[in-house]
Amino acid sequence: MPSLSQRLGKLAPYPFVEISRIIAEKRAAGADVVTFGIGDPDIPTPQPVIDRLLTASQDPPNHRYPETDGLPEMRRAIAHWYKQRFDVDLNPDTEVLPLIGAKEGIGHAAFCFLDPGDVALVPDPAYPVYAVGTMFAGAESYVMPLHQRNGWLPDLDAIPEDVARQAKVMWLNYPNNPTSAVASQEDLESALRYCREHDIAMLHDAAYSEVGYDGYRAGSMMQIDGAKEVGLEFHSLSKTYNMTGWRMGMAVGNADMIKALFQIKANLDSGVPQAIQEMSMEALTGPQDCIEDNIGTYQWRRDRVLRALTRMGLNVETPRASLYIWAPVPEGFTSADFAARLLEEIDIVVTPGSSYGQYGEGYIRLSLTTPDERVETGCQRLESWTIPAPRA
Repeated sequence: MPSLSQRLGKLAPYPFVEISRIIAEKRAAGADVVTFGIGDPDIPTPQPVIDRLLTASQDPPNHRYPETDGLPEMRRAIAHWYKQRFDVDLNPDTEVLPLIGAKEGIGHAAFCFLDPGDVALVPDPAYPVYAVGTMFAGAESYVMPLHQRNGWLPDLDAIPEDVARQAKVMWLNYPNNPTSAVASQEDLESALRYCREHDIAMLHDAAYSEVGYDGYRAGSMMQIDGAKEVGLEFHSLSKTYNMTGWRMGMAVGNADMIKALFQIKANLDSGVPQAIQEMSMEALTGPQDCIEDNIGTYQWRRDRVLRALTRMGLNVETPRASLYIWAPVPEGFTSADFAARLLEEIDIVVTPGSSYGQYGEGYIRLSLTTPDERVETGCQRLESWTIPAPRA
């Protein structure tokens, strides 16, 4: 067999691939598994959006290669949504780029800004793709630890000056995955100021901005004066409109940075299928009722899972946003050990915090994207389970 690249040896198994494998294995053995693992909305895509796709799929021009920069109408729809939601003005021709899901753009962004030997400032715990993209580009990640005592925000003053001089990129993600933390506009403004002072590209993953509870609504980095000087914001239709399977996202912000991402994409992919773009326009410009409906569903699930975890004796913060609950594991357990015991003893799947980096150790993440009746079944199991002693 031909030899494989060294970068493959640096890749840990992608956590959600492993979770899917474990679930399939347990179910094949006859187990009734309840999964709080992957953040994949179970709520269907809104019917008007599906209807637009069905119509668009019959249009022969949509059967051909799309353009990398998307249909002009698609870029205008993204700009329209940002204006309606955040009162942010974007030039659809130069400051907007459709993506094959936000994950694709996040992964490709490293190739725009990083050369071998460069440094990316990456939060930990975090969505794994920030660090993986950095590694693929031959650059190094400098970890910005996130701690509960800091509200799961990075301590920028703790970054050594020599690291700041080498850094070309800073990744942030609020509302946050996996911790569910939120950042104020002042927090984002401080990060932007830091990036401007050190000539660093600010890359903000805002995929969860439309899932907020108890009246909370996240802002956009693009609302801050000067954001377009150094920043891109990545967004997605996946969580907002239950469209994870359709793969539609966007990057917005600095025109030169958008152009750079376009150049990378033009050489590595062929753009978003046009029928998918048409359904996405419907989602962005049509009725937005589904967002509040989604929030109502997720808030019920959030409250039910919090009640179950509290009855177990876990001291859990109530999240204001995102699709996740970030819960500390009992004393004496690692996150992987506790997740394994939940799976072995009561057929409950959660994600170990260590899957998101070294500073995720000591926590588990529970996703709220499981149907209500399965959430109830899982919570009843959790409430009736006696936490065992840690293994020696």
